Amino acid sequence: MGIAVAILATTVALPTLGHAQFLSVFDSIFSSIQSDIGSSLSSVNQIMQQVTKLHQTTVAPLAALNQARGFVATSISSFRNSMNQVFNTPFTSAVTPGAQQFESILHSRLSTQIPSLQTSFTTNYGTIPQANTALPQDRVMMDMDDALGQQNLKTTLIADQGEDLILQTANQMENQVAVSTPGSNPYLTAQAQVANLRCQAYMQMMIAAELRQEAGRIAHDNVLVKRRTTMTGAVNSLITGALTR
Repeated sequence: MGIAVAILATTVALPTLGHAQFLSVFDSIFSSIQSDIGSSLSSVNQIMQQVTKLHQTTVAPLAALNQARGFVATSISSFRNSMNQVFNTPFTSAVTPGAQQFESILHSRLSTQIPSLQTSFTTNYGTIPQANTALPQDRVMMDMDDALGQQNLKTTLIADQGEDLILQTANQMENQVAVSTPGSNPYLTAQAQVANLRCQAYMQMMIAAELRQEAGRIAHDNVLVKRRTTMTGAVNSLITGALTR
């Protein structure tokens, strides 16, 4: 019985001793964190607070940043709707059904309407006369004039659709500026440069179309001058022949 009691007492006492040892280890760890690491963390926290204060007062003043954001937000609410009304104002003036349909296609701002544009163009402006009903040179001139006209009208549809995409991009950039944070300026500037390049590309495309149309008009006028010169020479030949008989 004495041996059994001794064994039982030893079994009960050992976990208590181990639990006390673990508690002392954790107490040492917590004490080290609070005294050594805790002081270092406190110093780091103070430095971060000083850096934050420097950014908010000197590098990127919070008051000035909020003022800029408010200005952008006010500009958006004041001008965006008016500008959208100007860009999307319809300018319809045709009165006959065929012309109204053609005008509606021209103002659709959709490149998918190009096949319909070509069909409507032929319906309103007519087709090229048959070979036996007009001079070959006249048929060629009419064909070239129609081709240039259709080409430029199709270009305007594509340019109008591209204009809408550029305006959407500009609106998105304005929205980003209204909620921008310090350090985001280079990214917004890069986006603006890309949008500017796209806009320049569309402008160059329209200028090229205008130059082609002007070149075609000059060539057409030059053909008329050549024809008048040829007809004048033929008349002079007839008069000369009649006088020398």
